[in-house]
Amino acid sequence: MGGTQRPRRGRSGGAPSVADVARLAGVSTQTVSRVSAGARNVRADTREKVLRAMKQLGYSPNRAAQALRRGSFRTIGVVTQHIERTGEALTTEGVLAAAWRAGYTVSMIQVERPASEDMRTAVTHLAHQGVDGLVVVQAGRADSRHLVLPAGVPVAVSDSALVGYYPSASADQVRGVRAAVDHLLGLGHRAVHHVTGPQDSQSALIRSATWAARLRESGIEPPEPVRGDWTAAGGYAAGERLAADPAVTAVFCANDEVAIGLIRAMHERGRRVPRDVSVVGFDGLSLGEYSFPPLTTVRQDFRRAGEEMVRLVLEQVDSGAAGGERQILIPTELVVRGSTAPSRERT
Repeated sequence: MGGTQRPRRGRSGGAPSVADVARLAGVSTQTVSRVSAGARNVRADTREKVLRAMKQLGYSPNRAAQALRRGSFRTIGVVTQHIERTGEALTTEGVLAAAWRAGYTVSMIQVERPASEDMRTAVTHLAHQGVDGLVVVQAGRADSRHLVLPAGVPVAVSDSALVGYYPSASADQVRGVRAAVDHLLGLGHRAVHHVTGPQDSQSALIRSATWAARLRESGIEPPEPVRGDWTAAGGYAAGERLAADPAVTAVFCANDEVAIGLIRAMHERGRRVPRDVSVVGFDGLSLGEYSFPPLTTVRQDFRRAGEEMVRLVLEQVDSGAAGGERQILIPTELVVRGSTAPSRERT
């Protein structure tokens, strides 16, 4: 008669062991351990034999014991602020991909107010779960006072006030913003208006400060910026305000989503883009290529930032020396499309 197959017992009559799995699969115990740890340096057919043997025997790896034996949990902790934001999601994608390739899993936690005691609580929680290192994808305006780490924990950070305190991988936002402003000035626009990102974002603050500094270097007093956020709705609201001013001919937006919302508001109020108003975004999202008109933007490589942070953490894990001041600056690129054109005063 049929029925559910019961897991076999080990030779001693107790729970099956690594040796039992190795014997059934016809491999070494080291190979079984590598498969259990998720290591990538195992042939696919060998891995399949080991997994079949594990299933047949009902073997379940003891992760805690593995961690004690090798001094590693094979897990990276990740802290982010708002995973629904596009940039954070894309950076986290890079973290996940790099961790998977290295044979690590990821334990992630979201901290909406990083510049508070919430950050300390989140990091403590991850440490108690057992992680080999920490990646901070986004931490708002939190600084070294808020990120209190257990001694010796490897860490890497991205665009935040934590850059400079810990190893980091960040986009070259300053060069990207300068390229955007120079592009608009080069088209003959006498002023460049700006819609900001949220005030709790270090990236938004850097972009605003660089925009203002570049205009002053060019002998132009920056117009009053319009407060915004990272959303198309925020850009739309800013566009309603700016569309009412006929003197506005060029706008640098804090990100692409803001820019797309602003373009719609301009269109609905009879301001044509780019004939009347030129618009530049930031981030280089694929969506911008299909907006109307296609969006001129500054492209940054979010995925690479995530991958580089994992690499920085694993370098510290391998060397046994946490910390350091290594900073990886990832280039940005101005992508010129149809949302910018020469000023009508110039033509």
